[in-house]
Amino acid sequence: MKILSAEFVKSCEQPDQFPKDRLPAVAFIGRSNVGKSSLINSLLRRKGLARVSRTPGKTQMINVFLVTTDDPKVRRFYAVDLPGYGYAKVAKTVRAGWQPMIESYLTGSEGLRGVMLLVDSRGTERQDAEAVGWLGRSGLPMLLVATKSDKLSRSERAASLSALRDVFDLSEDTDVVAYSSVTHEGRDELWQAIRKMVMSDA
Repeated sequence: MKILSAEFVKSCEQPDQFPKDRLPAVAFIGRSNVGKSSLINSLLRRKGLARVSRTPGKTQMINVFLVTTDDPKVRRFYAVDLPGYGYAKVAKTVRAGWQPMIESYLTGSEGLRGVMLLVDSRGTERQDAEAVGWLGRSGLPMLLVATKSDKLSRSERAASLSALRDVFDLSEDTDVVAYSSVTHEGRDELWQAIRKMVMSDA
């Protein structure tokens, strides 16, 4: 699959700002500073498309990117970068507003076809388990992505993926992929998952 274009469309705060054209969409969610923006840039092969920062909480709105490919089954879709949950260096009132904004998108977007849930391959926190549970109850297709895998050895990565399955009590049909935005490990697996999620509507 070749990416023909990837462009920023808009930032959203309210449901009435979400795209209305019903193009299929895939959302990226995870703890603050887990590497969502870096992963999106790596996945779409575009440096600087999604803004990256070492400061947790840089993404404060729902950012929508339009992706066009040469795959007739996945011609166009939205990649949606959601604010990170958990710790972030922003005002508490701002952080408190993220949860309803995130949930309103996940429950109210007509085009949403699946969710990439990002967790740190080196360790998880309570909010990660809560996110897994919420998504499980929502019925949305989910792929668990273990980020920053380049910081682990090959054996450590295998152990990490196994531990994530145990910690989150994942069903056998829920895939777990190790990803590195540095080496791009896992990029092909993510594209396969995205294609499966959106191809019926592309």
